[in-house]
Amino acid sequence: MQRIHFELPAELIAQRPVTPRSASRLLVLEGETGALGDRTFRELPLLLREGDLLVFNDTRVVPARVHGTKDTGGKVELLLEHAESAHIALVHARASKGLRAGATVRLPGGHSARMLEREGDLFRLEFSSGVLEFFETHGEVPLPPYIVRPPDRADRERYQTVYARIPGAVAAPTAGLHFDADLLAELENRGVRRAFVTLHVGAGTFQPVRADDIDDHEMHREYLEVGEGACAAINAARAAGGRVIAVGTTVVRSLETAAAAAGGTSRTVELAPYRGSTRLFIRPGYRFRAIDALVTNFHLPESTLLMLCAAFVGTAALKRAYAHAVAARYRFFSYGDAMFATPTPAALAP
Repeated sequence: MQRIHFELPAELIAQRPVTPRSASRLLVLEGETGALGDRTFRELPLLLREGDLLVFNDTRVVPARVHGTKDTGGKVELLLEHAESAHIALVHARASKGLRAGATVRLPGGHSARMLEREGDLFRLEFSSGVLEFFETHGEVPLPPYIVRPPDRADRERYQTVYARIPGAVAAPTAGLHFDADLLAELENRGVRRAFVTLHVGAGTFQPVRADDIDDHEMHREYLEVGEGACAAINAARAAGGRVIAVGTTVVRSLETAAAAAGGTSRTVELAPYRGSTRLFIRPGYRFRAIDALVTNFHLPESTLLMLCAAFVGTAALKRAYAHAVAARYRFFSYGDAMFATPTPAALAP
């Protein structure tokens, strides 16, 4: 199976968000026919119906990037990947000569971190203070690498969903950035229900598939929780004939991981609570058990998230949609525009 590539003019990579949030454009892709439609995100309620259930990811982005100094005087940039406990975290470290075991990094505010060991491309550090508390106080917003400007004060609020609740992500679940209070109220008034799961997005979400054979790609690990309330809402919506609509690929991976853990390969499987990590790699050929539609942003070429979308709507249809989005000058990636997609029938489990 080949990686999925497309050509994107650099000027279409959104550097700042639109205002208000729901003023983004929305490309509608009908998976059964391949038909495309151009709308605004504010029109999303017109695509939904009473009894549908939107499932959101309520993770909160941590200001996850800090700069420090090694004992030798060399500069170090740390990017939090995942807090494993109150004082221990896995991080990405950028330094001229890396970090050796036992090395100490001096950090802002008189804090420090000691390097314990490596885990692949990551470094396990022990911090002198609470990990999340330290980054919240001293970190900066970890804007994605394709946003070629330093973060500013506005990003603290804007690179965060309005319903963000549980700290732990180092990248925003970007499909949710388009929802504002007015839009959520209109959806509720139309009888569209909502539920929440938590998946703490890691920096690995930006990594392309580099392996020649995608079966050799090592999927990044992310922590997630699908609670009892979300399971009850999903099972009830299904039983009443409503659609389960994932807001973002992180919600897809959360629900499909929970469905796999619940056992069986049918869409009739009832979800049960799940807490743990996932390395689920969804690509063409995958059969979806837990979702009926998807709200998502436009994704990086050759990324695992692009392959997930191709699995849902079909590779050919996705390529046509992206070609249309480029030609129509949609804005791409985290601060860009969005898609609303329904599946090709072949993508659904029986």
